[in-house]
Amino acid sequence: MAKNGTGWKDIPIGGMILEAGNAVEYPTGGWRAFRPIWEADRCIHCLLCWVMCPDSSIIIEDSKMTGIDLVHCKGCGICAEVCPDKVKCIDMVEEGKAAELEGE
Repeated sequence: MAKNGTGWKDIPIGGMILEAGNAVEYPTGGWRAFRPIWEADRCIHCLLCWVMCPDSSIIIEDSKMTGIDLVHCKGCGICAEVCPDKVKCIDMVEEGKAAELEGE
């Protein structure tokens, strides 16, 4: 059942989103097969990952990347792909292995 109390039968045809700006209400991080692992010490804060992230999952404070919102990140890997070759501070790791690495 969706967060607002409706079921799958109440979703508009084609899964259209009728109200804008509601993504924060839907935790989609559980869809991930791969998790982005960010190495802060290598990051140059170019913010290409932030610009390109379709889920707005890159956390920015004072014009610098400070982390990744894993509750909403679907693991598409765009952030890792656009990270400049000389930097490559974001690696995509299988979800199970990433959980082990991060002590979850």
